This record gives sequence, structure tokens and C-alpha cells, in this order.
Amino acid sequence: HGSGELLHGRVQLELRGALRVRALELWARGLATVHWLESRSIGLNVVYRDYTACQTFLYRRCQLIPDNGEATVLQAGRHEFPFTFQLPETLATSFEGKHGSVRYWVKAKLHRPWSTVKKAKKEFTVIEPIDINTPALLAPQAGAKEKLARAWYCSRGQVSVTAKIDRKGYTPGEVIPIFAEIDNCTSRAVVPKAAIIQTQTFIARGTKKQKKSVVTSITGDPIPAGKREVWHGRALKIPPVGPSILQCRIIQVEYSLKVCVDIPGTSKLLLELPLVIGTIPLHPFGSRTSSVSSQYSVNLDWLSTIPEQLEAPPEYSAVVSSPEAEQSLAPPCRSELGDILEGPFFAYIQEFRFRPPPLYSEV
Repeated sequence: HGSGELLHGRVQLELRGALRVRALELWARGLATVHWLESRSIGLNVVYRDYTACQTFLYRRCQLIPDNGEATVLQAGRHEFPFTFQLPETLATSFEGKHGSVRYWVKAKLHRPWSTVKKAKKEFTVIEPIDINTPALLAPQAGAKEKLARAWYCSRGQVSVTAKIDRKGYTPGEVIPIFAEIDNCTSRAVVPKAAIIQTQTFIARGTKKQKKSVVTSITGDPIPAGKREVWHGRALKIPPVGPSILQCRIIQVEYSLKVCVDIPGTSKLLLELPLVIGTIPLHPFGSRTSSVSSQYSVNLDWLSTIPEQLEAPPEYSAVVSSPEAEQSLAPPCRSELGDILEGPFFAYIQEFRFRPPPLYSEV
């Protein structure tokens, strides 16, 4: 489900005999909660400080059987009560983290005279759409950093790194081509690495609690002393991960691409480029031109040179064999995702292991 959509459902009652009902009501809730404890020692005592915060995204209530002061008698059998809720325009994606969560659910409450309330709860997942086909997320990201390698207060030379990626927004399953130059002007070999980092930020009472984890990484070859290493679009594939959470006041999930260089005898050289993991993938036209348009202005005059009648492109079977196609198109099962899925099953992008057939212009 997404923001602004209609949420449809029904409450079912299975009765073995007649039942007197005072009311049947339904609640729809969406809530972000944050909680953690911090401790400190004061003399011989340990004092704990509690950090808690919440943000409500959805609060709806309706009466399927209204309470009019008299009991309603339902006969034996199955009874269904449909319902519809309008989801708000602003929601946060469902999330389960170490210090907080974003959850959505509907709960039915059956009130009977002189009896306890019967309750039934059903959770549902919300995916807040993030379209990466926007100018801000299609903009290239680049940066440069340098660092002096020191040992015993003596300089051993400088290491510098420049890196660039075609855009800021990506979706799970895509490959990020990394363009980088690493200059090693020291007297020892250094090792370049790149990784996608997920940062979970929890906010309560004006205090932030962060949890960082490595989503995926690659390691380059050692660079000898006095040499330069160039990455011409080194591929880093994004595994199935939840999208960025940017619309929640107390929980944020952000991503970044970190290019680092391990320097013996000193701290690492780190270069960080921001990323946004979206839910709406890049349009086919944008995927073919994003790397070009990031360096040059878009010129569409070449469209007039395309002939009116084109030959048909090759068949898919001519490019990918049947066993490969079956393996590539098989959807990932939940067990393959391991411990990545801590909570709701997000709408992960299909992961293809083989390239699709080429476009006509590529043949």
C-alpha cells in the first residue's frame, strides 16, 4: 500500500450459534516509535535514562455494528463486514530497526454484553514511493579528498582519491558504476575499497542514536608505492534493501557510497557520496542517457537520423539460453534473503543474473 490509496478489507465472524453483540468497531493505526536506554554511573549507583518518542501517521476508527444501546443478535454462520479506509497523503515506509519501528495495522474489537472484548489484529505493509526520475536524484555525485600518511611524526607522502557516480538515486538490483582515481604518493602499497553504508538514525528528546551497517562492498587491487589506480566504472551491485526513509520525524534511513583507501600506519582516507534508494526504477530512456547527460547537455537532434523502418531486434532466446532465462527470471524466495528481512516483506526489485537482449541501436 502507498499514501493516498484506499485500504479495503473485511471482518469475518464465524458463529456456531446465535450471538448477542453490543458493537463491532475497527481501528486503523500507523505509528513510528523509538526507544532506547542509556546508563551512567554515579558513585556506586547506575542511573538509566529513557529515550522514547512516537509519531502517528494513521488513526482511523469506524463502527461496523454501531453501539445504539441495544444488543444486536447475529445468527449462527458466517458474517462479513467490509470496510474501506483512505490512507493519508504522507506516510513513512514500514520499517523494523534496533531502536525503533514504523508499523501499520488494523484491529477489530467485538463488544458483547457482560463479556470480555474479543480482538483481532492484522498488520499491513506501506511502501512510500520514491521516484528516482527527478532532477535532484538524477544529478551526478562527485568528490575528492587527500590525506598525508604519517609515521612517528614523519610524512611518508600523500594519498588522494577522486570519485564520481552517474546519479544519486538508485533502486535495489541496480549496479552502480564507480569512476575513481587513487594516487598513491607514499612509500607503501595502499588498498582501495568501496561500500554502500546504511545509516539508521533514531531521534528522541533532542538526542540522536545511530546504527550504521555495511550493505555491500568491493575491494580493489593493492596500489604500489608511487602508482595510480583508475576505476573505469567499477561495478557495485545493490542487494535487496529497504528504501530510504525521509518523511519521518523520529526515524531516518539513509544510504551513502563510501570510497576508502587503507593506508598502512595511519587512519583510512574516506570519501563519502550520498545515495537515495528509491522504489520507482529509472525509466529506460533515462538509463541509457544518464551517464552521457551527466557530462554533456542533452541534445535530441540525433533522433531525426533514425530511419522510419527498422529491422527487428534479435530474439531473446538468441541471446540468453533457456536454462539461463529460467534461472534469471525465477523470483527470489524469502530464504535466499537471509537476515536482511527483519520485518515486513518490502517490494524488492527483481534481481536479474543475466543481461537482457540488446537494443536495436546496440546490434
